[in-house]
Amino acid sequence: MTTIPQRLEALRALMREHGFAAYIVAGTDPHNSEYMADHWKSTVWISGFKGEAATILVTSDRAFLWTDSRYYLQAGIELVGTTVELMRESDITTPTIAQWLCDNLKAGESVGVDAEMFTINAYNSLCNELSRSSLTLKNADLISPLWTEGRPAIPATPTYEYKVEYAGETTMSKLHRVREVMTKNKAQAMVISALDEIAWLLNIRALDVDYNPVVISYVLLETDKCTLFINKHKLSEAVCKYLTDNHISLKDYSEIFASLAALPADYSVMLDGARVNRALYDALPAACKKINIQSPVLVFKSLKNDIEIEGERTAMKRDAVALTRFFKWLEEEAFADGKRPTEYELSEKLHFFRAEQKNFVVESFCTIAGYKGNGAIVHYEPTAEGSAVVAPEGMLLLDSGGQYLEGTTDITRTVWLGGDIPEQAKLDYTYVLKGHIALADIRWPKGTRGNQLDALAKQYMWQAGITYGHGTGHGVGHFLGCHEGPQNVRTDMNPTVLKEGNICSDEPGIYRTDKWGVRIENLVVVKPVEKTAAATTDDSFLCWETLTLCYYDTQLIEMSLLSEHEREWINNYHQRVYNEISPLLSHEEADWLRHKTAKI
Repeated sequence: MTTIPQRLEALRALMREHGFAAYIVAGTDPHNSEYMADHWKSTVWISGFKGEAATILVTSDRAFLWTDSRYYLQAGIELVGTTVELMRESDITTPTIAQWLCDNLKAGESVGVDAEMFTINAYNSLCNELSRSSLTLKNADLISPLWTEGRPAIPATPTYEYKVEYAGETTMSKLHRVREVMTKNKAQAMVISALDEIAWLLNIRALDVDYNPVVISYVLLETDKCTLFINKHKLSEAVCKYLTDNHISLKDYSEIFASLAALPADYSVMLDGARVNRALYDALPAACKKINIQSPVLVFKSLKNDIEIEGERTAMKRDAVALTRFFKWLEEEAFADGKRPTEYELSEKLHFFRAEQKNFVVESFCTIAGYKGNGAIVHYEPTAEGSAVVAPEGMLLLDSGGQYLEGTTDITRTVWLGGDIPEQAKLDYTYVLKGHIALADIRWPKGTRGNQLDALAKQYMWQAGITYGHGTGHGVGHFLGCHEGPQNVRTDMNPTVLKEGNICSDEPGIYRTDKWGVRIENLVVVKPVEKTAAATTDDSFLCWETLTLCYYDTQLIEMSLLSEHEREWINNYHQRVYNEISPLLSHEEADWLRHKTAKI
C-alpha cells in the first residue's frame, strides 16, 4: 500500500508527462453531489483528509489543502506526515486557489484539472481567472491511472420505481413539462446530470449515495425520446418494464459521452452550468448551440404538489414519535445507574427509534449530537471513536433527520440535561426562539425573496450584538436531498422568489465557543394566505405552514423576554404537537409529552 507522499510523487510524475505546473484535485463527483460515493473521494486518497469540504492543489514541490473552518482541527490531525499543507480558506488572509496560482506560477504555464469534477460555470470561472495571468487550464484525469489498488467501485444498489402515490405526478407528466421548457428555448435536447433531478424526473430511487435516495446515472432528454444512462445490473425486470412503459430507453452509464458526441451538429442543447460538468459540455459537437440555463427540473422539483406535502406531514408525525421516544429515553433512562453515553451512542439510539417507524429508509444526513462546547461546532459529526461522553448536565444540540417514503425530515432541538442553567444560556435560547417564531409567523407578498426575510430571524440577537454565519433556511427535497435549491433564506442575494409549495428550514442559532450551541429548527412550507378585509390591494400574500412536530425545551426560555403573542404562538404550537402525536404514543409516552407541551 502506498503512502500519501508516494502518491503525491506519482501524481507529480504524471504532471510532468502532461506539462502541468500544477494540478487541482476537486472534492466532488461528476454529478456535483453534496454527498458522493467513495469511488470519487480522490481528495481523501491523495491527502488522507476525510472531511467533506476539500480541494487539493499539487505543484512540483508542494501540496496544499483548502478547507473551511469546520475542518481545521480535523485537517491538522489527518495531514500530519503527508507533506500536504493546510490552507484555511475561511481566513481573509488566505488566497483562493486561483489567486495562489496567479501569484506563484509563471506566465505560459499550464494547470491541470479533471473536467468531470468541475461544473461548467466553475470551470469557466477558473479558466478566466487564470487567463488574466497568462495561465492555461487543461483537462486530464490524472487520478484514475494512479488510483487502481483498492479503489471502491461505483455503487450499484437496486433501483426501484417511486410510486405515484408518493410522488404525486407521473413520469410522463414531468417529461412533458420539461419538454415544454425546451420548446420555449428552441432546444432539441437537454443534459441532466444532477442525481436528485434524475430521481425526481423519472420517479426512481436507490441508495447509491449516503443519506440521499438517488441513482447514479445521467439523462439525455430529447423532444422525441429520453435515454437513461445507468448500470443495467441495478435494474430488475419490473423496473425495466416501468421505464419502457414510460418510453425511456437504456444505455450504459459510460456511454453518455459517445451519445452526446453523436448528437446532430445543428442541435440546440440545454445544460445547467451550475450543475452539469464541463466534460459533458465538451463532449457535445462543437457546432451545437449550448444553452446554459437554470434547470427547469430544479425549479419544478422545489414546488411540492399536494400529495408530496401531505406525505411530508405524515413523515413529520412518524419522526415526531421517534423524537418523543428518544427525548423521553434521554431524560429517564440514558443516565440511569450512572450510565454515561457518548454523543455517537445518542445518535445510534435516535436511529433505533426512527428505524421503528413505518417506511423509514435512512437518515437524511449524519446526526449532529453536540454536547456542551461541541454544540458550538456548526457541522459537528460525532464518531464511534472519540466522541464526547455525555453527562446529565449542560446543553445538548441535536440536529437530525430521516428519509421516509412519504418525505424528508430535518429538525434541530436544543435541550438542557441538568444542573443550574446559566443566565446567558437562557438568553441565547430565547433570542433564537424569538427569531425562529418571527420567521415562522410572517406573511409576505408574492414576489418576495428569501434574503428579504432573513433579518426577521436575526433581529433579537442583533439587538444583543450577536449573529451567526450559516444560512437561516435551506430548501428541502421530498424523499430526496435534505438540502436543495433554488430557494433559501439567507443573507446572500438569491434572485429566487419564494413560491407556494417550497419547503425550507427555519433554523437560527447562537454559538458560544467551548460552552454551548443553541439552534432551533423546524421545516416550513409556503402556502397562500386568504385575503383579509383589511388588505388594501388585490395582491396575494403567502405564509409558512410549520410541518415539524416536536416540543421546545421551555425550561430554557427566559419568560420575561417573550411577548404575549410569542407565548400564545408557543402554546398553540405545543397544543398542536400534543393533539397530533399523542394518539400515536403509548399512554405513558403521551402523558410525558403532555407535560412537555404544557402551557407556559
